[in-house]
Amino acid sequence: MSLAIDDLMHEHDAILASFQLLDGMSHTLALGKQISADDAAQFVAFLREFGDKCHHGKEEGFLFPAMVDAGLPQQSGPIAVMLHDHTQGRAWMQAMEDALAPAFNPDAFVSALHSYVLLMRSHIAKENNVLFPMAENILEADQLQTLFDQFEAHEAQVIGAGRHEELHALLEQLLARYPAPAAAHAH
Repeated sequence: MSLAIDDLMHEHDAILASFQLLDGMSHTLALGKQISADDAAQFVAFLREFGDKCHHGKEEGFLFPAMVDAGLPQQSGPIAVMLHDHTQGRAWMQAMEDALAPAFNPDAFVSALHSYVLLMRSHIAKENNVLFPMAENILEADQLQTLFDQFEAHEAQVIGAGRHEELHALLEQLLARYPAPAAAHAH
């Protein structure tokens, strides 16, 4: 596997791991306990910065255009589906943000987060199992290496040095505050 695709798949793993927070927050609410509005806001910020600006930025700014240049249509097929999913994901993130203010609505937040997680789990499966293997088939090794270099530069510019680690640390803190019930880890 190329470094470029490996990088995107590692980011997918981190995004999927972050979704355990949905189980933890849902469990907290089911127990009649409160979710902190600050924690909810920090999680949306994580999804926006890491999932959207950094990860989707790499795909939309570099991978998808390279695949279109290699002959895939942009207005139909897998690229169009991925772009539609990204747009839908942003709409769910907006719904999460709308649930934060003027007064925090935990149920609306968790409901929007649930819809986002369902969409993104399906989206990630499509990318990992269809789009990424397709990219490795239609792009040359030097193109994939160029993509990786572009990904590294994008990440440095968009989130900066050391921010990846800070975001992972934030996520670990949130997951520790909202532990999912043991059975939730199975799906």
